Amino acid sequence: MSKSSKKKQVKPTLDYEKIIDTPEFKNLVKRKKAFSTPYIIFFFVAFFTLPILTGYTNILEARAIGSMTWTWVYSLLMFVMVWLFTSIYMNKAKSFDRDVEEIVKKNVLK
Repeated sequence: MSKSSKKKQVKPTLDYEKIIDTPEFKNLVKRKKAFSTPYIIFFFVAFFTLPILTGYTNILEARAIGSMTWTWVYSLLMFVMVWLFTSIYMNKAKSFDRDVEEIVKKNVLK
């Protein structure tokens, strides 16, 4: 195959500084922060509550199920919480990705 028969693909270029200044991008960032902030706050409160409760109180030392204490239940629920939050974010990220594609399409330099 000769060099002339190969087609060069020209990749579109983006002006990222221009994209950052668009109202669509600013709105997307604001929506992402508004969506994720409550989950982040809840996660850190729940995460740091466990060592505080186990280190400074006896609340979680009571038996919950058989010989399993509430500390184990709380710890296992932390895993469930992370999986749940991840699933929620993955579903929401699809709409964020669509918005990013629209912003990129609007701002491609030709």
